[in-house]
Amino acid sequence: MTSKPESDLFQPVKLGPYALANRIVMAPLTRSRANKDDAPYAMHAEYYGQRATAGLIISEATQISRQGKGYAYTPGIHSEAQVAGWKLVTDAVHAKGGRIFLQLWHVGRISHPSLQIDNALPVAPSAIKPEGQAFTEAGFVPFVTPRALELDEIPGVIEQYRTAAENAKLAGFDGVEVHAANGYLLDQFLRDGTNKRTDAYGGSIENRARLMLEATEAVVGVWGGDRVGIRLSPTTPANDIADSDPEPVFSHAVEQLNRFGLAYIHLVEGSTGASREVSGAVDYHKLRRLFNGLYIANNLIDRETAIKLRQDGDADLVAFGRPFISNPDLVERLRIDAPLAEANKDTFYGGGAEGYTDYPFLSDVDRQAAAD
Repeated sequence: MTSKPESDLFQPVKLGPYALANRIVMAPLTRSRANKDDAPYAMHAEYYGQRATAGLIISEATQISRQGKGYAYTPGIHSEAQVAGWKLVTDAVHAKGGRIFLQLWHVGRISHPSLQIDNALPVAPSAIKPEGQAFTEAGFVPFVTPRALELDEIPGVIEQYRTAAENAKLAGFDGVEVHAANGYLLDQFLRDGTNKRTDAYGGSIENRARLMLEATEAVVGVWGGDRVGIRLSPTTPANDIADSDPEPVFSHAVEQLNRFGLAYIHLVEGSTGASREVSGAVDYHKLRRLFNGLYIANNLIDRETAIKLRQDGDADLVAFGRPFISNPDLVERLRIDAPLAEANKDTFYGGGAEGYTDYPFLSDVDRQAAAD
């Protein structure tokens, strides 16, 4: 019988007011399976309920408004039908003893008029067209040049975050995560590659961080800081995002976030889904030291890496993404070092139960084999 390395990865941890069962987080995973009302339904409740052994589930990115929508078939949290659909999900997770936060998402320029009300242009800090394509109901189409938000519109965007946070409470979530990563709206304001404004929301680092901080403040006003987290991705080029000098930008952002007493920051380390190493990378150890709350490490992490992150004190919790797609019982598989099932990439986005709720759990035979 082989011995498995001991790790507190599988032991309880306190996050805000909650005692989580373990330090393993299910990362947000866009699956594009919402109904015509952009609402989750019974199938989503089954999917998330299957994965409720994660210490914390962070939901798939969820539109805070129709303006914030950037992909077909993604869920929202801005209508009664969507709140009701998410209530099915939170009830299912809580019935299994799990905890779940909702990720609040405004995509900014990463959208298309066909996804907006009345075919409106997507909004952004500045009218700069991103490279790439939008996923619409008609398939992939090129991005368009967005419209720069007017200064007097920004309070309305902040209000979208506040309302979405309130709706998340109605839906029974345990907390919320502000999505300020991966080239979406708040990240677009942070970066000098996408933010060319000359008003109070552009120019200096302090100004470019303003919207992220004001949106976070609005959300904290609803939930309290200890049930709010935020996701950042200092070095990823996802969605054509870039900054000439990200280290001072994100050092400032993290230091300023301390004022809210957040439960955690959730960092995409490296390039999203591509590499954990990026040339000229930000020092994640420094950001961890700057932040007063818990630190969740994310991006291409396997069992060995997760255990080492904890042993070295480089993360408080560790997020797994794609492994949770094909392994609903990922926590148990990691704990006993059982083989992981491979995911079918063809069913990642869109469709029904296939590749969503039909991945098998470990059998008693599998568990015994892993133990021997």
